[in-house]
Amino acid sequence: MYYEIRRYQSRPGRREEWVRFMEDVGIPFQDSLGMGVTASFVDTQDEDGYVWMRRFEDEVQSEGLYAAVYQHDRWKNEIGPVVHDLLIPEKTVVTRVVPTPASPLR
Repeated sequence: MYYEIRRYQSRPGRREEWVRFMEDVGIPFQDSLGMGVTASFVDTQDEDGYVWMRRFEDEVQSEGLYAAVYQHDRWKNEIGPVVHDLLIPEKTVVTRVVPTPASPLR
């Protein structure tokens, strides 16, 4: 099992709009397809920073979920274009982490 920690940079001054979009559309859409969104955060030291986490059981599951989400017509036609409008894609950082043995996230 592992987590993805995803750090995004919203376009200047658009973080609130991004958070609303994620909470109202992005996260529910991914959850509806089985993508386990664990947490969502705003960065208190960066007014345009946003961080969220997803949990995967293994590589096979993550590949299937990635395909289900990112190949979905709704993602391609509706959600993806909004994501690219609200974020600076080249500043995205994705880190894959595994909880330590005593971690509560295990």
